[in-house]
Amino acid sequence: MRMIPEAQDKIIVHLLEHNYLNEERFVEAFIRGKFRIKKWGKQRLQMELKRKDIHPTLIRKALNRLNTDEYWETFDQLAVQKLESIKESNLQKKRKKLADFLLYRGWESPMVYDKVRELIP
Repeated sequence: MRMIPEAQDKIIVHLLEHNYLNEERFVEAFIRGKFRIKKWGKQRLQMELKRKDIHPTLIRKALNRLNTDEYWETFDQLAVQKLESIKESNLQKKRKKLADFLLYRGWESPMVYDKVRELIP
């Protein structure tokens, strides 16, 4: 913003003192937002935060705070919604499309494959 260095330092100190620049708060908000809006699973959330050089302990702590019931409910809804949108008659291709979609979104492999077997026998 083309400020003099003293002004930059004062602003940064102010933001730190008032908890605006807080990595833990950022991780919490990031996980909450991406999970609720984009419906990302834990694997994708973890990968994206690692790309941002967030400490693994902070990531793990924040992921553990996700509500388990809400996590499973979101996963179930997403899988059913995607299955309804797949217009494929070949069951094997349909299974693959559903599994690929859920894995790309970062949901855990055992969950994905169990759900695919449940939805497309």
